Amino acid sequence: MKKTSFQDYLPFIFLAVVAIIGLFIPNAPLFADPEGKYNSGDIAWILVASSLVFLMTPGLAFFYGGMVNRKNVIATMMQSFVATGVISLLWVVIGFSLSFGDSINGLIGDPRTFMFFKGVSSGAPWSGGLTIPLLLFALFQMKFAIITPALVVGATAERIRFTSYILFMVLFSLLVYAPIAHWTWHPNGILAKMGVLDFAGGTVVHISAGCAALAGALVLKRRKDHIEKKELQPANIPFVLLGTGLLWFGWFGFNAGSALGANGLAASAFATTNTASAAAGLSWVFFDVIRGRKPSALGFCIGAVVGLVAITPAAGFVGIPQSIMLGFLAAIVSNLVVHYKSKTAIDDTLDVFPCHGVGGMVGMLLTGVFATKAVNSLGNDGLLYGNFELLKNQILGLLIVVGYSFTVSYGIFKLINLIHPLRVTDEEEVLGLDVTQHNENYHPAMMSVYDNGALKEEQMIN
Repeated sequence: MKKTSFQDYLPFIFLAVVAIIGLFIPNAPLFADPEGKYNSGDIAWILVASSLVFLMTPGLAFFYGGMVNRKNVIATMMQSFVATGVISLLWVVIGFSLSFGDSINGLIGDPRTFMFFKGVSSGAPWSGGLTIPLLLFALFQMKFAIITPALVVGATAERIRFTSYILFMVLFSLLVYAPIAHWTWHPNGILAKMGVLDFAGGTVVHISAGCAALAGALVLKRRKDHIEKKELQPANIPFVLLGTGLLWFGWFGFNAGSALGANGLAASAFATTNTASAAAGLSWVFFDVIRGRKPSALGFCIGAVVGLVAITPAAGFVGIPQSIMLGFLAAIVSNLVVHYKSKTAIDDTLDVFPCHGVGGMVGMLLTGVFATKAVNSLGNDGLLYGNFELLKNQILGLLIVVGYSFTVSYGIFKLINLIHPLRVTDEEEVLGLDVTQHNENYHPAMMSVYDNGALKEEQMIN
């Protein structure tokens, strides 16, 4: 057992302080709904949708965990899954306020509005979801906030310290996710006022996480295996298939739930989500084949997820036939970016930027092309229907989010590295993060090497 330092006590102290403060936050009666606008069907659907979005985070853990080296499976899955604890509490304490609190010049929510969920149970419904309680809207949005920093894990996998990643999650959520969510989804947010359309998180979730992933890969620099150009096989392809299935299933809540009601728009978003993902999975595999590769389970899974990413901003604004082209194009673009990135010195372990960042960008741009008021009267017509203005707004919004997310995330990684080393030691990297960060193992041979206190690379199976 290692000797503990004051730094080891800090997370426990912070959690204890939050718990104590919570004892003194007054409770108020539930909102009475005097006008009788609540709809039991809408409430039931958004409860289910919230649960589906929550399921995406363990799905992501399996998706990422199956693709890394066997000595890093548990560590990679844990880095994703722990967001369910960290961000859930952060969202209650201040995250919801920063994202959806009273707007301060369209830039950020007033942290005092809903601090510690004050007034959330007793408050009037959100303006975009009048038939469901404000508390349910806050919980639905919490699930989006949870998965976003968990996405970044894939770029920094196999070399980042667990404690450093926890600190990144907190700072990213407060300084990147919350502002972008406010800009995009608050009625007074700067992007919302510009007319930028993002139905379920193209900018808020995927572009922000993808750009943060690129920043993390650049700050952390390359793994030893990447420098030595070792071809490491995924630890468990069935895990990847399972993770993809859970993500696809959960994404129906992600996109269709963003209609905030059990209605025709939710059904349309459900259909476009499934269609785009199906098209993208096939597009990725078929594109691989014409480039001389064999059709692979891994390729279909990655392509399907890219399709899910790309349709996210467009799901409630585009027609079902057009979603086929959206998924088809997104997979090809991301596939090409993955190929190009592989020829550079950028070590984005699981291609988070090419798949989530670029996939989200393609989706945002094609929303500006394929969106139509025939699907959603609260949206806008895109370039395909003679309106260049929407595409211009999408491009400008995309550039703002890319610049902000990358710059601030890069600064966060640099700041953390000054406070606490981001990267594990060379010895820990070779041994693997499962045993060195968590004293657990997916690969039994690793534990015996670690317990003996000897670094014997010849004993380790990559």
